[in-house]
Amino acid sequence: MDFDLPPDDDPRRLAVRAWLAEHPNPSRYDLGVTGYLTPHWPEPWGLGADPEHQLIIDQELHGVQTQFDDSAIALGWAGPTILEGGTPEQQQRWLPGIIDGSASWSQLFSEPESGSDLASLRLSAVRDGDHYVVTGQKIWSTWANTADWGILLARTGTVADRHRGISYFCVDMSLPGIEIRPIIEMTGGNHFNETWFDEVRIPAECMIGAEGEGWRLAKVTLGAERLSLSEGGVLWGMGPTAEECLDHLRSTGSWTDPRERQRFARLWTDAELIRLLSLRMLTSQLAGDDASAFASIRKCLADVFGQDVLSFVKDRRGATGMLGSQDEHSEHDDVYHWGYLFSRALTIGGGTSEVQRNIIGERLLGLPREPSG
Repeated sequence: MDFDLPPDDDPRRLAVRAWLAEHPNPSRYDLGVTGYLTPHWPEPWGLGADPEHQLIIDQELHGVQTQFDDSAIALGWAGPTILEGGTPEQQQRWLPGIIDGSASWSQLFSEPESGSDLASLRLSAVRDGDHYVVTGQKIWSTWANTADWGILLARTGTVADRHRGISYFCVDMSLPGIEIRPIIEMTGGNHFNETWFDEVRIPAECMIGAEGEGWRLAKVTLGAERLSLSEGGVLWGMGPTAEECLDHLRSTGSWTDPRERQRFARLWTDAELIRLLSLRMLTSQLAGDDASAFASIRKCLADVFGQDVLSFVKDRRGATGMLGSQDEHSEHDDVYHWGYLFSRALTIGGGTSEVQRNIIGERLLGLPREPSG
């Protein structure tokens, strides 16, 4: 692993520092219009920054940049896919709102019987003149109840067509015929929703790419990842970082039980392995190599680590830990209590651990692909 960023006096660092001196508390809008929110995007939407420049910007903004948890789908998934498959007109229509934060987005991929096997989705989109008539159900639709737009996968061919029969749409979430029912999580909060489409008429101009090209674009969506040194959150970027969890554990009283000390040591070791794996991925990406399979390893390790470290926090806090608020939006919220409950989703959401192990086996170990059907 060879990971050595440019020195402290690199002109690119000095440029970011000069901008921060003028914008000591930058807003989402400030970061967006300057290009620092999406430095990896091509101009005029970003800075066209190479991997090294991206990491310099990320490092200089670390500790300053505000977290925008509800922007992950817009910036991380919708935007890159529109850049990849959208027409100039479509890019001009949607990218400005994604960048400046004036439009929020949801992901509409999973269905009740098509979770990990996304290619089996059944929600249909039938062409009718200048529109597609969409009927069916989506589930686990993150922020669908508050989003302005959604990225939607729909079947425009037969189920037998599998990948070739799927198309990709941007859908206005205020269209008639869309019904959204929040799913209340055991945290007491609501990220996920059930979404029904009852003969919803989506303009054909809202299709990204050609009909039947949705599977290729879905892989762009799910593979889009900005290079970052500061991704330390144990809950998909939300809540406390690994370092904050370990610091909190250190503050929870005496450590006379050798079994607890050993448990802490194992968690510290796991956190360090995940950090080093992240650096290995960055080294690979800086060299122009495909690090996606290593991302699957990191996800498998990091998701279990998130569950383990928050479980230990809960154990160390004893009865006090059971009194935390379950309302993630409460001003008196106990982030560790909420995180403990939410962490149960880590090994399921965003690609289950079983799916990640298939990717590792096939792409890294060269094992035969899993039989279809």
